[in-house]
Amino acid sequence: MTRGRFYLVVVMLAAVIAGAASFGRRVMMDIPSFEALERYQPPLSTRVFDVNGEIITELSIEKRALLSLSEMPVDLQNAVLAIEDSRFFTHWGISPRGIVRAALANLLAGRKRQGGSTLTQQLAKIIFLTPERSYVRKIREAVLAIQMENHLSKEEILQLYLNQVYFGEGAYGAQAAAAIYFGKDLKQLTLGECALLAGLPKSPNNYSPFRAAKLAELRRRLVLGRMVEEGFITKEDEKKALAVPVPTTRLAVSGMQAPYFVEYVRRQLEPKYGYNTLWRGGLAIHTTLDLKMQRVAEEEMEKALAAFDVSARKEWEQQLKEDQDAGIDPPSVSTSPPSDIQGVFVALDVKSGAVKVMIGGRGDQFNRATQAQRQPGSTFKPFVWAAALNSGMTATTLVEDTPLAYYYDGRDWRLLEGATDQYAINLATSVFKDSTDFKVWVPNNFDNKFNGVMTLRSALAMSRNVASVRLIEHVGPPKVVEMAHKAGIQSRLAPVLSLGLGSSVVSPLEMANAFMTFANSGIHVKSFSVSHVEDSHGKILNRHVPKEEEAMSPQTAYLVTSLLKAVVEGGTGVRARELKRPLAAKTGTTNENKDLWFVGYTPDLVAAAWMGYDDATTLGRKLSSGSTLVPWWTAIMKRLLADVPARDFAVPEDVVFSKVDSETGFLSL
Repeated sequence: MTRGRFYLVVVMLAAVIAGAASFGRRVMMDIPSFEALERYQPPLSTRVFDVNGEIITELSIEKRALLSLSEMPVDLQNAVLAIEDSRFFTHWGISPRGIVRAALANLLAGRKRQGGSTLTQQLAKIIFLTPERSYVRKIREAVLAIQMENHLSKEEILQLYLNQVYFGEGAYGAQAAAAIYFGKDLKQLTLGECALLAGLPKSPNNYSPFRAAKLAELRRRLVLGRMVEEGFITKEDEKKALAVPVPTTRLAVSGMQAPYFVEYVRRQLEPKYGYNTLWRGGLAIHTTLDLKMQRVAEEEMEKALAAFDVSARKEWEQQLKEDQDAGIDPPSVSTSPPSDIQGVFVALDVKSGAVKVMIGGRGDQFNRATQAQRQPGSTFKPFVWAAALNSGMTATTLVEDTPLAYYYDGRDWRLLEGATDQYAINLATSVFKDSTDFKVWVPNNFDNKFNGVMTLRSALAMSRNVASVRLIEHVGPPKVVEMAHKAGIQSRLAPVLSLGLGSSVVSPLEMANAFMTFANSGIHVKSFSVSHVEDSHGKILNRHVPKEEEAMSPQTAYLVTSLLKAVVEGGTGVRARELKRPLAAKTGTTNENKDLWFVGYTPDLVAAAWMGYDDATTLGRKLSSGSTLVPWWTAIMKRLLADVPARDFAVPEDVVFSKVDSETGFLSL
């Protein structure tokens, strides 16, 4: 060999070595270490449970669940091995025979048609690699497969595969696939169903029985045939499995249960655990919601509000027709029909504050139970009466329900002295009619009438606004604000005389929480919705610890409860007597009937309800909370408390009962 030829050979050999080294680096540089496999955690669905362990919903980006191999049907394992990798338990990660077969098929077809991948190679691709078809990726896949075979048992690889592979229709893993295709738990699948699932991973869209039933049936037949060839089943087994038709339509899946509650929980936990952990971490969130109670409340409320919508539309159509016939232009009502009425219902356990029911509206994602701030109307009065009782008054203390008026002098609201009847009020306020420096406020009752001198019990039972104003003036607005905040109202409250008429805005949840303090003997416990959270391994990450605070004495709380029982026994909430059990409650109707409220409680359960239009449109002049909302609140509570024994509120020490004259407040003879 000449020297020149020798150098040429050396150069060519060096070039080949360099090229091989470069190619090797290209192949190996993106291959993860085995430690990455050990650290690998697939995205899992976070499950949200109700108080009885029933699944409310799953929070996930992909529908996925992890099971051990022992929890998976043997028929499914055998079906997958028969159709995907019959030599799985004998090869060492790659199958030279399969690679050669695939290479010949691709060569004859003139394109990449088969992959020749073992089940282990498929798993490596699923976890670490992209779905691209290239020789570089195939080599990486083979290297990773060999790595896996050296570090994992065959059973561990098969388990990982069945938990990871995509079966189509959004199902990752066999458990999710069983639920989506058959509406079953994986362990309940028959041989034919296992065969159908085993045939899907090769081409989930093409073999989906929902998209191509005939192809799915042929693919299932092929899988069963391979199982017979491999000795996993008999011909008789195959015949029986083929006799069952494949599912052609997806089972009807209802919408998310308790969507407002789920969103309420999400808003609390996502900042705490982070987006990825909540949506991909496989958490188990154990909540306080009772789905049975939730469904009852949803059914009754929707029935009532749907009927209201029908009635409201008929009234609108009638009024529009009358205006048109009379030639009134523009008409006295909107030319657009009324929108759907909205409603809220929230129920809490009295002792713990656990949220048992939460309905935040109808047909959207805005949770009016927690996010809406509306005027509570007269449902705020109990905090006024509580402050009055706390100041030394009693249920028999007399309060005036007579006309009065105030003027604002630029610094404070002052009582117009001597304005004790409507004529005197009109005469006195006329002085300020054209003044820009002075404002006038004339409180009035819902029925535009005055009942004279009344006991505190009667005044609250009949929800007298003027009596409320006089009580606030007596104890001072700051005392009422303090009492409401201690009871559980969190919203900002303006310390003004109109506070008892519901001038400040609050949410239904905080109203329920605050009324719960009366029911709980003056002990305030903040409401909560999550009892504990577990990670994907069952470790408890967080557990709710209740925090109790004394907001008022047991005696004051009981006296308010006693007064609120009169609201139901013969006051504005009399329709709730249908429950036929001890009940304390308060109605509320705001100006122009824009908001209707009812908050009531037994010794076991407190529930707040609201209804109104989001744009604060009036519900109608003839409507009130007592006639419109109380009936459906009562219908819900009747069913919720059907199995709860009726019992009265416990009487604390130092509370004395005496018969008194309801008009004078004096002891009866």
